[in-house]
Amino acid sequence: MKVLILNGPNLNMLGKREQHIYGSGSYSDLVEELKSLAIELGVELDVFQSNHEGHLIDKVQSSVGLIDALIINPGGLTHTSIALRDAVLCLGDIIKVEIHLSDIDKREDFRRQSFFSDIVTQVVKGEGRDGYKKSLKYVAASKK
Repeated sequence: MKVLILNGPNLNMLGKREQHIYGSGSYSDLVEELKSLAIELGVELDVFQSNHEGHLIDKVQSSVGLIDALIINPGGLTHTSIALRDAVLCLGDIIKVEIHLSDIDKREDFRRQSFFSDIVTQVVKGEGRDGYKKSLKYVAASKK
């Protein structure tokens, strides 16, 4: 099983920004934890992060037909990017999970609108780093 974890703007700043919301662990620590879990689950994992919308779209488009599942944390693009949403739709009928470290429904009004929630299989929010692990376990179990 091939899984792409796609992280949008500012996720690379984990551990440095708003620790009371996003925690103190670094992005590289999160990636290493996910890679270790993927090995345990027997999943081939590709993790990609960019602060640039076009790079994220390019990554999704280059993954069409090559991945079995997408776990996406669009970051701030959750609330603004129809273009990234359209790219995700190009992936067809694969498992898709939208993830957010914080519970976007309990934050500022503008964060409550997601352009992705209605096109994914599952939404995980407000579970911090554990949400990524939960999502990876979910997609791995979905293919058994």
